This record gives sequence, structure tokens and C-alpha cells, in this order.
Amino acid sequence: MISFAPSTSILKRLALATFSIAVLASPTAIAAGDPAAERQKIMSHVGAATGAGAAIVKGEAPFEVVKAQLILRTMNSVGHGFAYMFPEGSETGAKTEASPKIWEDRAGFDAEVNKFIEASAVLPTDLDGFKAAFGAVTATCGSCHRAYRVKN
Repeated sequence: MISFAPSTSILKRLALATFSIAVLASPTAIAAGDPAAERQKIMSHVGAATGAGAAIVKGEAPFEVVKAQLILRTMNSVGHGFAYMFPEGSETGAKTEASPKIWEDRAGFDAEVNKFIEASAVLPTDLDGFKAAFGAVTATCGSCHRAYRVKN
């Protein structure tokens, strides 16, 4: 029997190519635009994913494997490009909750972003696994916000 479905390796290469193009283009695109507005836009995706995940954890929405994994994948993909959202020179001049400490302690900020990426890379297959993974991810959100965010 002939199969017309694309092979897994082709899909993996396509995904890698798409991701690589997005990552390589990000610094240039952000530098040319409004980094504060762009990071606020991208954080809205994390906020939406957090809301959906919280509903599952609280029992307000049913656990579905695909949905749970999409929530964490959304957060993870944002994390991979997030450091590009804070180029030098974007710390002032815009309405932002980004603390100047991001640019003063870039290594610490990047370490927090990496914790977020690592925590959100988990792909649970059951509710207990999702609760554990989601808890770890939101804990990294909290620690980063406490250290690198100011409320206006």
C-alpha cells in the first residue's frame, strides 16, 4: 500500500526549519519595531495559556492531552524567543513593566528564561503530570516576575 502521509523525518525537518527561520529573524524584527509592544503581545499568549492551564488544574475545564500539551508548547515556544524581546536600548521610552534589572543582570534574567524553557518542555500525558509540569512552569513565571518586573 502506498502512503501519501509525510514521513516523520520530513515533518521534523520542516518544523526545525520553520523554528530556525523564526528565531534568526526575531532579533532583526524586534530591533526594527517596538520591543516593548512586541513583548507585551507575546506575553498575552503566555497569559492565555496560563488561564487555560489554570482552568484544567482547578477542575473548571476537562483535561485533554492535546490541549495540555499545546498549553505547555505555547509557553515553551514563547520562551525560546523571549530573550530577543529585550534588546539593549528597549529598557526606556515605552510603557513597560520590564525592570531595569533585566539589562543590569542579563545573565540572571537569561537564567530565569532558561528555567521557564526547561520547565515548559515537559509533555505530560495525564492530569497529574500536567499539574506537576504546570506548577513548575508557573513557579518560574513567579520568580522571574518578582525579580525582573515592576508594576506601573
